[in-house]
Amino acid sequence: MSATLASAPALPLHTAGKYVAGAYIVFVALIVIYVGIMARRLSRTEKDLEQLKQDVRAREHAEASNPPDHDVETIAAGGLTRAPAVASPDGERGPA
Repeated sequence: MSATLASAPALPLHTAGKYVAGAYIVFVALIVIYVGIMARRLSRTEKDLEQLKQDVRAREHAEASNPPDHDVETIAAGGLTRAPAVASPDGERGPA
C-alpha cells in the first residue's frame, strides 16, 4: 500500500497548474490593491493632520497677538463677578 501512495502524485498538477497560478495572481493583485488603498488613506490622513496643526498654530498666534480681556488670575481671584457681555448672532447683547 505504501508503495502505491509513494508512486502516485499528491495532486495532478498538469491540469490544475493554470488555476493555481491564476489564484496566486488574483491573491497578489488583491494585496497590491489593498496596500494602495491604505497608502492613499494614510497620505490623506497625514495631509489632514498637517492642516489641523497649521490651524492650531494660527489660532495660537492669533490668541498671542490678541490676549483676552480677563486673565485666569483675575477670574480665579473673584475679580470677575459675571460673564462678559457678548453680542449674539441676532445682535442682542447678553451674558456669554
